[in-house]
Amino acid sequence: MTPPAYLATLQQTLADTSLAGWYQGLESVLAAKYARGHGDLQRWQAGVDALPEIAVEGIELREAVRLAGFPSAEQHQALREALLQLRPWRKGPFQLFDLHLDTEWRSDWKWDRVAPHLDLQGKRVLDVGSGNGYYQWRMLGAGASLVLGVDPNWLFHCQFQALRRYLPDLPTWHLPLTLEELPALDGGFDTVFSMGVLYHRRSPIDHLLDLKNCLDSGGELVLETLVVEGDATTVLVPEDRYAQMRNVWFLPSAAALQLWLQRAGYRDIRLVDLTPTTVDEQRSTEWMGFQSLPDFLHPEDPSRTVEGLPAPLRATLIARKP
Repeated sequence: MTPPAYLATLQQTLADTSLAGWYQGLESVLAAKYARGHGDLQRWQAGVDALPEIAVEGIELREAVRLAGFPSAEQHQALREALLQLRPWRKGPFQLFDLHLDTEWRSDWKWDRVAPHLDLQGKRVLDVGSGNGYYQWRMLGAGASLVLGVDPNWLFHCQFQALRRYLPDLPTWHLPLTLEELPALDGGFDTVFSMGVLYHRRSPIDHLLDLKNCLDSGGELVLETLVVEGDATTVLVPEDRYAQMRNVWFLPSAAALQLWLQRAGYRDIRLVDLTPTTVDEQRSTEWMGFQSLPDFLHPEDPSRTVEGLPAPLRATLIARKP
């Protein structure tokens, strides 16, 4: 398969920016990634292609991700069936015309906790580990002038394409790549988000340094990750799994994370939110029918995971590149 045609508009948008030359290197990376593809990519793309044409009568991105319109009963059924082909839906929710897509995560709750601390008006934003792009739409709603999401998961890439089918003119794009697969960046973005990524990194300090390289001087990092209670010396390294996840490497305390950011060269570091994850915020739904947080907590002590480790606690910090 080849990259979707809408990515050509990214090149046009970046043409008069400091990222114009960077995009030239990106083209070959994307072509190679699409050439490798994924075994299920054709099936997921078929779900995107099956979406019905529905006139968008209204768009709401500031308070939610909501599209208004008047689909017929046949269009509603076709929309539902096409989106069901793209399960599991992790981040959301989305209100698409008369269809409520109830995702595993109430990502809107996290956004509501973070948004009051942000100024994205006119900003060029990079969202690392963007999932299906839910936050990309909310970033546009907060005034960002351009949002680029990167996440290597092909299903998430197709879910983003499904939304963009109805919002083709908005300045946001999704690349099926990791941060490490991108051509090297030397600035270019005003704000960089990394939410739910750091604990999956074997080398978290390197991740913080890579994120800093994406920022212009004075730019802000918005970092959200799992943490544990403790002082600046506290770091939990799971022996095997954490909440049934195999790829969790380091869970620092919020104080230790602030020290990591300082050592990585960030300044003006602020802890803006510290919130336990509840079974109301992460759970199974019709749109994500697999196990979720209620299955990952200890049945007799919900303050612990099934492995006996501290239950999920998430911190959001904002830091500036000098």
